[in-house]
Amino acid sequence: MQLLDGIAVSNQIKLELKNELIEWKAQGGKVPHLAAILVGNNPASEAYVGNKVKTCAELGFESTLLRFDTTITEFELLSEVEKLNLDDRVDGILVQLPLPSHISEDAVINAINPDKDVDGFHPISQGRMILGQPGFLPATPYGILLMLDHYQIDITGKHCVVVGRSNIVGKPMSVLLSRNANPGNATVTICHSKTADLKAYTLQADVLIAAIGRARFITEPMVKAGAIVIDVGINRVADTSKKSGFRLVGDVDFESVASKCSFITPVPKGVGPMTICGLMRNTLNAAKLKKVN
Repeated sequence: MQLLDGIAVSNQIKLELKNELIEWKAQGGKVPHLAAILVGNNPASEAYVGNKVKTCAELGFESTLLRFDTTITEFELLSEVEKLNLDDRVDGILVQLPLPSHISEDAVINAINPDKDVDGFHPISQGRMILGQPGFLPATPYGILLMLDHYQIDITGKHCVVVGRSNIVGKPMSVLLSRNANPGNATVTICHSKTADLKAYTLQADVLIAAIGRARFITEPMVKAGAIVIDVGINRVADTSKKSGFRLVGDVDFESVASKCSFITPVPKGVGPMTICGLMRNTLNAAKLKKVN
């Protein structure tokens, strides 16, 4: 079993991005600027946005974090998004999800200028992805592709099973794995919580991607020997030995599954750092889409 180390891979990619930015600036290109919107003070969202802002500073990108109270109205939030759309200094926009229940996430995502949609959630971004046209890929699936590429894992002709059908991970992941590209050219089955006899499908998987949002949902009997397992899940479970009172686990029962795999991602320090790499790559590409100053 080989661990797919998201920290090590992300460090390598960040070094490549730093060097690419130096070359871009030498050619007269502008420094990429990422604007993030955070509504409320959800601890997990705080951590995610904090890591993104920190990575921007590490790479030499500019970043702006806009914080709003949960009392903000949908109209007000849409107005803030429009301000960023019109701000030529801003290359990429992300709105940290989830949002309060009185705000439509679809309405907010749809309001982002597709040319600044570095999270890759806008319907136009998703449509371009499906059609194989240039655009921004959703950050987590993009990060997973970057990881497969780094480890030179060839999935051509392999059977990939994606467990989870979210618009953020499951659906775009299934598209990207099956596209005529590298990594790609796999045969893909997408499963979900209503799939009958789920185990029958997961046991066929040469590559198993778990993104269903349930702690330790994938267990050892559900995994084929030698499979590549990529765990997208981040779940909190009680742990009295931790100061916080909890610890993070994935959608895969790592302890029972790891010895059966050829490759597996840990949680944390697996897919998470790669998601940020996907976002940063999109942000640099967004800056490059603009004319050189």
